[in-house]
Amino acid sequence: MAEMEVKMIISDETITYVAALAKLSLTEEQKERAKADLGSILGYIDTMNELDTDGIEPMSHAFPVKNVFREDVVTNGENREELLANAPVKKDGCFVVPKTVE
Repeated sequence: MAEMEVKMIISDETITYVAALAKLSLTEEQKERAKADLGSILGYIDTMNELDTDGIEPMSHAFPVKNVFREDVVTNGENREELLANAPVKKDGCFVVPKTVE
């Protein structure tokens, strides 16, 4: 199926709208620069759309992603006295800390 090519023209209204969404106050010079930059980006996207991607599997990341989480294993549970050795104040095998909530 042939795709219809649509060239998007960046207008002054588009720049004003995008600036308002981003809560930016742009000078006329900045608006013209943004207009040129967005036009350049859309031109690059048009170039990318010309590439033949048949048979290419889509991907979500450029590099393989794997789960880096480890199992939650307690490794210091047996040494309560050693853990509390440097505590300034302790009570019933726990740290005593200043009250923070009334």
